[in-house]
Amino acid sequence: MKRLSRAAVLAGAVGLALSIGASGQAEQKHLRILASMPDMGQPFFVHMMTAVNAEATKLGDIEIIQSDGQQSSPKQTADVEAAITQGVDGILISPNDVDALAPAIQEAVDAGVPVVTIDRRVDKVPGILAHVGADNVKGGEAQGQLIMKLFPSGATVMNLQGEPGASPAIDRNKGLHNVLDPVKDKYKIIFEDTGHWDRAKAQTMVESALAGMSTPPDVIVAANDGMAFGALEVLKERNLTGKVALIGFDALPEALQQITAGNMTSTIEQLPGGQTNGALDALVSFLRDGTKPAQQVTLLTPIAITKDNLDQAERLNEVK
Repeated sequence: MKRLSRAAVLAGAVGLALSIGASGQAEQKHLRILASMPDMGQPFFVHMMTAVNAEATKLGDIEIIQSDGQQSSPKQTADVEAAITQGVDGILISPNDVDALAPAIQEAVDAGVPVVTIDRRVDKVPGILAHVGADNVKGGEAQGQLIMKLFPSGATVMNLQGEPGASPAIDRNKGLHNVLDPVKDKYKIIFEDTGHWDRAKAQTMVESALAGMSTPPDVIVAANDGMAFGALEVLKERNLTGKVALIGFDALPEALQQITAGNMTSTIEQLPGGQTNGALDALVSFLRDGTKPAQQVTLLTPIAITKDNLDQAERLNEVK
């Protein structure tokens, strides 16, 4: 397993794209590829799908079959099985639940359809061509490290976890605990529960949690920006914006805007465009000229975005 910096990943993706474009064979074979996202109701996955389509256009002569899992593993499984029946050339997928989707992905591999996973890694299926994603453990660790930097004397923390069973949720929570648990006498997680990646559910959960506290926590940390936005609504209602540190994950344009306005403290950049471009490039290179990726797993290292380094955010140009 190789972990790459943002610069290295972008340089590698450019180099791979150039090598594909230079191949005569690459320009000859039309491809039909299923691109399956777990929930197109989430802006993060909308951005990923947009990046897939843009990269497909750049590589040329690729038909992308878009699939929205609608946060339903049975729905996403059915989409994968239908694509296999239709004879797609390859599958690019971010599974809703890595365990629930494993049988369908195994079915694709057994049928000889190359599969590349993005964002969420499926360890239980041998034969997957490649995985390109963020090191979500390191992303959670970046959240924890930022908390320690902001509050060197200690802090109380509310932890909004992602969807149970989703590998990013599991890994981000693990990373946060990796950093804070060894110093839990100073950094106390006083509340944690899943907000299911959902803004409204997180808002309701934070309202209920704060109602039972005599004083608010020093920090609210969320496993995605959507849940952080839900928490922000509660902080606004209680006149706590800027008083409670709020840390999200995904570096959505709205999060970058809220950081600029001083309403959010930070978000974690995991380069979703870099993930999808690298994943599609690897799949197309294999389908068109038989080139296997240099490493089966490529993990990008997430970074904490604050007011001080907004220029490192992938989607800064989308901030209005």
